[in-house]
Amino acid sequence: MDIQHHPELLDRLASQYALGSLRAGARRRLEAMAREQPPVRAALLIWQARLASLAELQPAQRPAPEVWTRIDNLVAADVVRQSMQAGATRQAPARGGWLGSLGLWRGLAASGVAAAVLALVNTAQVRERLGQEVATLQTRLATTPQIQYVAVLVHAQPGTTEDTASMLVTFDAQNGQLVLQRVGNYQETPDKSLQLWALPPSGAPRSLGVLGRDRVLRIPAGPGEVREVPALAISLEPRGGVPGAGGPTGPVLFKGALIQKTS
Repeated sequence: MDIQHHPELLDRLASQYALGSLRAGARRRLEAMAREQPPVRAALLIWQARLASLAELQPAQRPAPEVWTRIDNLVAADVVRQSMQAGATRQAPARGGWLGSLGLWRGLAASGVAAAVLALVNTAQVRERLGQEVATLQTRLATTPQIQYVAVLVHAQPGTTEDTASMLVTFDAQNGQLVLQRVGNYQETPDKSLQLWALPPSGAPRSLGVLGRDRVLRIPAGPGEVREVPALAISLEPRGGVPGAGGPTGPVLFKGALIQKTS
């Protein structure tokens, strides 16, 4: 079965691969397909980038103060229960059996009232905590990248020592930026810079920006700059890049189609 023709299955396998839940044999087969099939490689990179961004957005969490309050209440209630049991054992009633013990019924009544009060307090705390978590999630959703376009730029000069390198490109329309992630060990020399180009259906290439040397790069871009652009390319230029109007002056190292996501 050609997995490229089954996008739902490919997406599910890629997500399991990124989460680490894919079994060893299936994982090795998927890695082998990714080396030969760019769509499979793109799916794996997309899911890895997606989970990596979620980890970056996740802030450190500290237990809420009411958690310790609940623990203290439970410990105190257990101590009271053990004390009551010990007292009932030492002072068994002479008449009427244990059901006639006034102390027992008073203790049960007090415990019931305390449990009811504790339940009401905990319920209010839980509701307040849930409200805070919902507000936090809504804030995160508002700032989560909304990827509309994706491209895998593979090395344009096969047979070189860097032919396994590639560049994953996503366009986040909500935040107005192109996000590029280096894949592989390619690194330009200090006197050179990588420059990103849009390849329109007609006319000369248009510069989208000069890339830094980090593994993850972000370039401001609007929807109009990437819409109707079928492909992207990255060239090797003198340090600082070249004017965008003239097109690339150095070799094109990476190139690939820009695909709009359908879901």
